[in-house]
Amino acid sequence: MDNKNIPFRRIDWTTVPKTEHRGDTGTSFWQTLEYSGLRIRIVEYTKDYVADHWCQKGHIVHCLEGEFTSESQEGKEITMNKGMTYVVSDNLSSHRSVSENGAVLLIIDGDFLKLK
Repeated sequence: MDNKNIPFRRIDWTTVPKTEHRGDTGTSFWQTLEYSGLRIRIVEYTKDYVADHWCQKGHIVHCLEGEFTSESQEGKEITMNKGMTYVVSDNLSSHRSVSENGAVLLIIDGDFLKLK
């Protein structure tokens, strides 16, 4: 989906296909909607998930279920539980996700998070 303006839309996530993304360990499953300059995803981490890369993209990440840790490449660790959210702009953090017991996240990213 690629629209400059987004009309009112109810999202039934049960109808959005899942894509599989292998981590260094474990797997993540993404359900993704794309608009011009905006991506909205439900992402599920399996047990023992470790992302396969360091990400420098900005995100709004809200933990819907479970728990995960956002690790920075500099060694800082932030634990996120159900109901918690973090926000970061592009290129202000080199981070990856790790989840021992699995998690479900709502992740929003896009052009609005680019450095000004």
